[in-house]
This record gives sequence, C-alpha cells and structure tokens, in this order.
Amino acid sequence: MSPLDRGRIIFYEERNFQGRSYECMSDCSDMSSYLSRCHSCRVESGCFMVYERPNYMGMQFFMRRGEYQDMQRMMSMGMMFDSIRSCRMIPYHRGQFRMRIYEKENFGGQMNELMDDCDNIQDRYRMNDCMSCNVMDGHWLMYEQAQYRGRMMYMRPGEYRSFRDMGMSGTRFMSMRRIMDMC
Repeated sequence: MSPLDRGRIIFYEERNFQGRSYECMSDCSDMSSYLSRCHSCRVESGCFMVYERPNYMGMQFFMRRGEYQDMQRMMSMGMMFDSIRSCRMIPYHRGQFRMRIYEKENFGGQMNELMDDCDNIQDRYRMNDCMSCNVMDGHWLMYEQAQYRGRMMYMRPGEYRSFRDMGMSGTRFMSMRRIMDMC
C-alpha cells in the first residue's frame, strides 16, 4: 500500500477536538475500547465511512478530509445518531468504475450497468426500485433518494443480493455516486 492510499482520521470524545482521542489509519470494527463516545473528528487524509454501531452496522456517514467539530449537530441534519462506533477506510481506486443495479433482490428484474454517477435511476432507467447490485469496479455510495440525498450505503466490489438482508429494510436506493476523490 503506497502512502497515497493511506488514510488518517482522529476521533475525539468531546466536541471541538477535546477529551481523549483515538487515531486510526485503517478499519476499526469497534472503537468502544478506545473511546466511550465520539463527538468530533479530523480526517487528515483519505476518505472514511463511519458507522453508528460496531462492526460497520447502522447508519453510515461519508467523511472526506476536513474538520468535524460537532458530529451530533452535523449528523442530525439528516442523519440521526449520536456517536460513531466503527469506521472503514475507503481505498483510493484507480481505473474504471462499473456496477450493475437490479430492480429486484437476487439480481432479478430490470438490470442496468453504470460506469458513472446517476442522480436518479427512475428518470434515467425507468426503474422504480434498486434492491440488489453487483459492484465490479470501484467504490460507490448509494443513496435512498434521488439527487444523492437521504440515508447512504458504502458499496465496495462484490455481490449484494439483498439490501434487506444487509439491514436496509424499507430502503430503496434511487441514486449512486462513485467515490473518486483521494480526499
């Protein structure tokens, strides 16, 4: 792994980068042994997904390079969770992006292949739902609403047969965006 692929994020227990801190340069499935809570953080390099629960579960939030001095306030503007419990570093992807989206679970129904961002699958493909996908190349963010709004989910290369089985019941994805920045 080259230095360009590495990310660095520092979590703080209190707002405004106060209290105990924990520095992370890779995935962390459970931060509770390092911090009792997380109310601010600094992303010094790279991109990360942070999660409200251990083991990369629950609500997700995409974080790029920058300072986040009040996570509760920032996330309450559309994301409802009070602390970060796990994080996953998103590696920088060089090359093409390719993903197949399916209208139904288990790769059923209408299928479309994306190689670029899609702000509304209903307008572009006449699809009412996206319930499974196969990410062949690149790293993607999928959003429950058009125009990259609402709850999001990080998708790395692999097959995703059922979003409901991943704990996303009641959620359909309506827009997708490639993660292209090195942050």
